[in-house]
Amino acid sequence: MEVKKHEIVEQLYNLILNPGTRDWERGQLIEVKNKIETGENFKDQLAKLEAALRPLNTRNNLTPDVADFYSKITNDLIGERVYDFSKHIVLDADHQERAIFAGGCFWCMVEPFETRSGIVSVLSGYTGGSVEHPTYDQVISGSTGHVEAVEIIFDTRMISYRELVELYWGISDPTDAFGQFQDRGNQYRPIIFVQNAQQRQIAEQSKESLKDSGKYKEPIVTEIQAATKFWPAENYHQEFYNKQPKRYKKMKHARQNLLKYQQLKNKIKRKKR
Repeated sequence: MEVKKHEIVEQLYNLILNPGTRDWERGQLIEVKNKIETGENFKDQLAKLEAALRPLNTRNNLTPDVADFYSKITNDLIGERVYDFSKHIVLDADHQERAIFAGGCFWCMVEPFETRSGIVSVLSGYTGGSVEHPTYDQVISGSTGHVEAVEIIFDTRMISYRELVELYWGISDPTDAFGQFQDRGNQYRPIIFVQNAQQRQIAEQSKESLKDSGKYKEPIVTEIQAATKFWPAENYHQEFYNKQPKRYKKMKHARQNLLKYQQLKNKIKRKKR
């Protein structure tokens, strides 16, 4: 218990100092920390903190690091799982590349890529903005210029960049400049961030082919931009589809239904022309 108490108190300190912690959350954490330090019963104070955080956790409205902490104090081993950020690295420069795609909430962007052969690693994060080390709350406010995106490391011997771009078109809505499906706002706009001239050429050719295909009646508005600094998102967001499978399945189902509806709508419109 003493070891666990030490770990919990240390995490309380870290969360209190964390700029991503909201003021209300910080107030709850400070109150519990102070009471533990003055000799109040550790288990009782932890139980009170859990009860205070529970309503926001139920609505999935805790900030990411506090949500991770909540998983720890409730013994949610899956939710508490720590992502190994060190594995997201190019180890073979001759046969591995990076690709970055923004297409709405990154929770739904990881699994379609990560489950393909040739994918080394997929990292959720923020890019395209002007603020260093952005937090989730800052990005979703739409004030930093960042978009939610995924950075993919892939083995070019097993899967090509062109194939990744084609997969991206299939899971995004290239006609929506103001978000993606149920995700609304500039932080969810669709963008392909290219690493070099070759990626840009492939992305632009693929975009032109999509325009010429007649698949969409509306203009293709997905941007193609040079890649900028990619900031990893908080641990809570990494591999979300594995940590929160039930919630992810509901989101994925809703996204797929909206995509099917959009495709059907475009087909109907073309038939009437």
